Amino acid sequence: MAEHDLIKVTLPDGSVREYPAGVSMLEIAKDISPRLAREALAAKVDGRLVNLSAPLDRDARVEILTFDDEEGRQVYRHSTAHVMAQAVQRLFPGTGLAIGPAIADGFYYDFDPKESFTPEDLAKIEKEMEAIIKADLPFERFELSRPEALAFFRDAGQKYKVELIEDLPPDVPLSCYRQGEFVDLCMGPHVPSTGRLKSVKLLNLAGAYWRGNEKNKMLQRIYGTSFPKKSLLDEYLFRIEEAKRRDHRKLGAELDLFSIREEGPGFPFFHPKGMVLRNELEKFWREEHKKRGYQEIRTPMILSRHLWERSGHWDHYRENMYFTTIDEADFAVKPMNCPGAMLVYKSRPHSYRELPIRLAELGLVHRHELSGVLHGLMRVRCFTQDDAHIFMLPSQVKDEISGVIDLVSDFYKVFGFTYHVELSTRPEKAMGSLETWELATRELREALEARGIDYRVNEGDGAFYGPKIDFHLKDSLGRTWQCGTIQLDFQMPEVFDLTYIGEDGQKHRPVMIHRVVFGSIERFIGILTEHFAGAFPVWLAPVQVRVLPITDRHVAYAQMVVDRLDEKGIRVELDARNEKISYKIREAQAQKIPYMLVVGDKEAEQEAVAVRHRSKGDLGPMPLKGFEEKVLKEIREKEIS
Repeated sequence: MAEHDLIKVTLPDGSVREYPAGVSMLEIAKDISPRLAREALAAKVDGRLVNLSAPLDRDARVEILTFDDEEGRQVYRHSTAHVMAQAVQRLFPGTGLAIGPAIADGFYYDFDPKESFTPEDLAKIEKEMEAIIKADLPFERFELSRPEALAFFRDAGQKYKVELIEDLPPDVPLSCYRQGEFVDLCMGPHVPSTGRLKSVKLLNLAGAYWRGNEKNKMLQRIYGTSFPKKSLLDEYLFRIEEAKRRDHRKLGAELDLFSIREEGPGFPFFHPKGMVLRNELEKFWREEHKKRGYQEIRTPMILSRHLWERSGHWDHYRENMYFTTIDEADFAVKPMNCPGAMLVYKSRPHSYRELPIRLAELGLVHRHELSGVLHGLMRVRCFTQDDAHIFMLPSQVKDEISGVIDLVSDFYKVFGFTYHVELSTRPEKAMGSLETWELATRELREALEARGIDYRVNEGDGAFYGPKIDFHLKDSLGRTWQCGTIQLDFQMPEVFDLTYIGEDGQKHRPVMIHRVVFGSIERFIGILTEHFAGAFPVWLAPVQVRVLPITDRHVAYAQMVVDRLDEKGIRVELDARNEKISYKIREAQAQKIPYMLVVGDKEAEQEAVAVRHRSKGDLGPMPLKGFEEKVLKEIREKEIS
């Protein structure tokens, strides 16, 4: 073969291999490893997703994707969604097909059935899917011209596909995928054949407006998931059941932490025990920020419309804001704390010697969220952001970013969270010049790389005034939650004309960081509740100890124990009810109270307590003083049992 008929393929490890022009992705996978070929699902050519059957006729970087890769999982599950749609068409002919994307941990497809699906239908659809998978039908890609595609889907009675085609730009190529008798409009890619799919489970039905617009028809959405091994599916289904058990809304009611009332949808009510938890978190927050040189401020909840116009929120965020009129002037309830912090900074002149100035605020903000997205404490309409705004010299940017990263990391360690980092870049709707954005993005990137932190780039997801670093923490079920963020802002100091007097005696513009650690106190409490399944560490537990006298004659000693622990600052309750001790223990465990102290004759005589732990069970007798010291140490060191 002539030399010019060979192409060079660069693999992810940097190695280069030569192949004949026209080689397919699957052939490359087979050459690398037979096992890789068996597990391959799709490929990336110079960053573009393609089918394994796709030929390569030029030099390129190639990555073979398996289920271990995020994009490989998306291809796998998107292919499963097509199989589900095929099964639905077989069982319920004439069903309208909308869209069926892969999502985190699964997939869904939106249907317009002639008669509504029932939960019992899911088992039938799942069985038909298994038959389609067993048939090992190849996924075949083909292209149609715009007139051909419109005619094809009109003839098939698929009006939603016709609408999608009509809304596409004229120059976009239209591709379809066929498996057996089933054809769907799709960009792909897909797995080579239905036989590559193994363990499938349909999870539930839901309603969904066509294209997410409440003015459109309500469709039926079927959610499902799929895995290449049954053991992985079983593990996932266990996590789903465990997530239901840990649901913070359920536990919030059972543990009497908070409630959401119909009189205030999206506006949480914190009960006394919930306030204990919240106050402990805020106390910890204040202590740690004071150590790191932050000064706490408080800014008004309602501010003039002119301020929000100046900050850009009026143009970029108005649909999420609440408004009011005072003395015939327009005001807005703050959705963010930053403009208030800038007014505090601007209230007096500053010298370069003062910088950095770190202003922290536990600020209550209000944002208008649609009722359909509200979810316990996770998605609310009012919440407290643990905000801070750092005003600094340009030369201090990297050190300040590094300091915030340290703070975030130290906070999350206390709760036992690990995390990954994403760098979010300029959104389509943004303030300021491209050059300023590039400078800010470079500063964040270099700060991460200087610390050797791995990160993903999240293109176009920055705030409208600056790029950001987001921290996604992982909970005990392996779920991730975006909480902490660092936003680097060159825009607002310009907009608000913030200055400092430099060494040269002239006015200069500071640089600004917006950052949160918890993100939202309310949401963080929801995350903690699910992470610990309501069994909070001793330092956070609303009730840390419950004292249980065996009979009425032990109540006096039990009260003495309560008084002693209370004097030490331990949150303690007495259960003096005339109930069996086994009943009292079960109830205390159901309330997730860390320690139960059973007291009877022997304990009263020896000034001791019989200690039970909510998960470790009977720890045996212990001198009262020894128990005090043990619990105080756990609280002081914020131990996680």
